[in-house]
Amino acid sequence: MPAPPRPAVLTVAVLAVAVLAVSSSAPLIVYAAAPALAIAWWRNALATAVLIPVTAGTRRGELRSAGRGTVVVSLLAGVALAGHFGMWVPSTKLTGVAAATALVATQPVWQGLIAIGQGRRLPRLVWLGIAVAVCGGVLATGADLRFSGRAVVGDLMALAGAVAGAAYTALGERARIRLSTTAYTTVCYGVCAAVLGGLCLAARVPMSGYPATTWLAILAMTAGPQLLGHSTFNYALKRVSATTISMLILLEVPGAALIAWLWLGQTPRLGQVPGLALLVVGVAVVVIGAARATPELARQPEL
Repeated sequence: MPAPPRPAVLTVAVLAVAVLAVSSSAPLIVYAAAPALAIAWWRNALATAVLIPVTAGTRRGELRSAGRGTVVVSLLAGVALAGHFGMWVPSTKLTGVAAATALVATQPVWQGLIAIGQGRRLPRLVWLGIAVAVCGGVLATGADLRFSGRAVVGDLMALAGAVAGAAYTALGERARIRLSTTAYTTVCYGVCAAVLGGLCLAARVPMSGYPATTWLAILAMTAGPQLLGHSTFNYALKRVSATTISMLILLEVPGAALIAWLWLGQTPRLGQVPGLALLVVGVAVVVIGAARATPELARQPEL
């Protein structure tokens, strides 16, 4: 009878699954033959439907006892999450998987700048990482400018998604003091779905009538990146540091590009590669530098 896997081996396996899950997000979005906003709504609405029974059964009294301030912050976090998905999901269809994933991964950079607004001082290493990431972003966007204006719009939307994701995390740090992961995530996904649903209705975005392959892709997004991926990272936080998790999440960038290349035939443009590589290096430096001074800056959101 084989021996059960050792905890270290199990953790590595779990992290590998998590990286693969989050890396599949952008390729699945591009593959799905549905409007980007509708995709964003469906993955959040379905995730909320899965989480509500769990929260109602085990976390029913949390929101009542958390206090009005915590509830308001959680609601605002849900709005910020809607901004993240509302910007990033469409960007993948405009600029491509590699660029959209790399640019939205700049979130720790924006978290560092938010920290400055909160009165914190950032170490020199973080500033160095921010400078490198900005240079990489400029190079990558410049390459897209020569390619098409549509790609540049996608780049800017991905960056806006990163800023919204950073705001979501900053608000979440406050709300999570008094709320569990399950309760907080249920509120955020629910508010996010409500906001995105309202936008879809206002813009008359078709929210049904898709082919079966698209529904499968939406279900895969909900089960994989939305529920499995970042929930698995939360599980691993009990065994490895937040800095390590943040660094591993950066593997989503080459992982998504590889999946898009093998599955969708979407090869990153040659002019983009140096800028995207420099951007990822800069974000990694920000994560490492922030972890040394203020560990919370190294965290990634539960998206």
